[in-house]
Amino acid sequence: MYHNVGIYAQYPTIRYMPIPQSRSQRDLVMGLVERHGLMRLSALKKQGVNPATLGRLVREGVLQRPSRGLYELAGAEMSAEHSLAEIALRAPKAVICLISALQFHGLTLQTPSHVWIAIGLKDRKPAIDFPPVRVARFGGKALALGVETHSIHSVPVKIFSPAKTIVDCFRFRRAVGLDVAMEALRMGWRRRKVKPDEIAGLAQELRIWSVVRPYLDSVVADEG
Repeated sequence: MYHNVGIYAQYPTIRYMPIPQSRSQRDLVMGLVERHGLMRLSALKKQGVNPATLGRLVREGVLQRPSRGLYELAGAEMSAEHSLAEIALRAPKAVICLISALQFHGLTLQTPSHVWIAIGLKDRKPAIDFPPVRVARFGGKALALGVETHSIHSVPVKIFSPAKTIVDCFRFRRAVGLDVAMEALRMGWRRRKVKPDEIAGLAQELRIWSVVRPYLDSVVADEG
């Protein structure tokens, strides 16, 4: 047993303050949500976030849960693009289509009250309560052609290209209105977002060329 402890008296006792788990969890959550904007519960858990922390931050008014399993900063605005990102997280196989795709590409003056999504003929309709969705069922070829992937709030979102969307609007003219399809065709041509050959090729692939051709010829002739 050591009796001479004087030599240790010159070294002060170092006390380590533990980092509060709740505080480190809070910082982790806030850093992730501020960076990505909208995150799924599964993605947060993979980053080491405890679900209890999320519940506490929602109760404190720091986070909000726009729909089940999704988290974002409280007070975040629900823009049109925000809605597309949320839909992509909830239904990753769906493709944004028709008026919602036109709006994204700047080819319509319409403001859809629903997010239009395309799914397969036999696919189950996604159970999404908010934002509201409207489903259009596409065959295999129609669902595969012209798909682009855009990053919105760090979320990969599948959206049909401008040309494919215009052709689809003629295919679904009874649902969206022939005037909407014509408006999109004119705006796409004026803004040089589509080429006649693109429209013609897709229309022929999808067997709607006989319908689209006279409108395309008219727009090209009028707009020069």
